[in-house]
Amino acid sequence: MLSPSRRLFLAGALASALVAGSAAHAANTQTTPFPTKTVTLYTAFSVGSGPDVVLRILSQELSKVWKQSVVVENRPGGGGFIALSAVGKLPADGYALLQLDSEHVSALPHLYKSRNYVTLEKFDLVAPLFYTPFMIAVGDKSPWKNITDLVSAARAKPDTVTYGSWFVGSPGHLGGEWLSTLTDTKMVHVPYKEVSQLYTAVANGEVDWAFGTIPSTRPVYDSGKLRYLAIAAPQRSVQYPNVPTVAEAGGPAELDVNSIVSLLAPKGIPDEVRDKIYTDVTKILADPAIRKRFDTFAFEPLTWPLSELRKRLDEKSDTYKGLIGNAKISLD
Repeated sequence: MLSPSRRLFLAGALASALVAGSAAHAANTQTTPFPTKTVTLYTAFSVGSGPDVVLRILSQELSKVWKQSVVVENRPGGGGFIALSAVGKLPADGYALLQLDSEHVSALPHLYKSRNYVTLEKFDLVAPLFYTPFMIAVGDKSPWKNITDLVSAARAKPDTVTYGSWFVGSPGHLGGEWLSTLTDTKMVHVPYKEVSQLYTAVANGEVDWAFGTIPSTRPVYDSGKLRYLAIAAPQRSVQYPNVPTVAEAGGPAELDVNSIVSLLAPKGIPDEVRDKIYTDVTKILADPAIRKRFDTFAFEPLTWPLSELRKRLDEKSDTYKGLIGNAKISLD
C-alpha cells in the first residue's frame, strides 16, 4: 500500500506529464504562419494583357493583407508550357502560384497528347480569379446582322466563310469549331500571330468574323470598324446590354464560349496554406471596389468554392476533348 506522500508524488508526476503532453501536442499541431516572405504570382500571360493587369491589382491587395511583398512574374509563350515548366519545378509551399486560364488546364492535355501532360496532375487549384465571355465580331461592312445570317452563309457555301483566332487551339478557334458542330456547317479557321492583327483583319474584311473578349476587341470596336453580332453566353453583357445572346440572335443556345482564369500551385500544397490563400483571395475579389476595377476589362471576379471550379474545368475538358478529336486538331 502506498504511503500518502508517495501517492502525492505520483499524482503530481502524472499531472506534469499530462501538461507536458498537451503542450507537445499543441506544438505539433500548430500551423506554420503564412506568408513569412515574398510570394511570387507567376502568369502565363504577357505584360499589359488583361489577366496580367488584374493579377497586379490582386498582388497589391494581397501584400496589404499579408504584410509581405507579393510580386508578379510573367512567363508567356510556348502555349503555356514555359510557365508550367518553370513553376512546376518550384516547392509546393504557396510561395509560388501560377495564373492560368481554363484552356491551359482543360484544352492543353488534348492538344498535346504525345506530351501526356495533364495540368491538374501537376498542379493544385488554389483559387478562382475571374470569368470572361466572348463576343462574336464582324467588320462594320459585313452584310450579316445576326447569327442566323452568319450560319445561313456558311450553309450556302461550305468552306468559304472564314473566322480568325489568335492561335490554333485558342478559345476563339475551339469556339468556332463548336459553332460549326452545333450548326452542322463547315467554316475555315485562320490563325493570327497577334490579337491586334486579328481584329484589324476582321475590320478590313480579310476574315469574316472572330470571337473576342470585350477588352481585346474594344479598341477596334470603339473606332466603329467592328460590330458585335452576339455574346456567346447565357446572359447579355452589363457593358453592352444591347448586344443579344447567341440564342437571341438566332444561333444555338448551347454555345457558351468563355475563359475561366485561376490561381494554381505546384502539386502538394498544404491544405492550410491553400485554404488561407483561397480565403484571402476570394475576400479581396468580393470587395465592391475591386469588382468595379475588374469591370474595366469586363471580367467577372469569381468566388466559387474549389469544388465548383473543378467541376467547371472538368466540363470544359469534356467539351474540348470532343471538339479537338472531331476536328483532328493537334499541336504535337
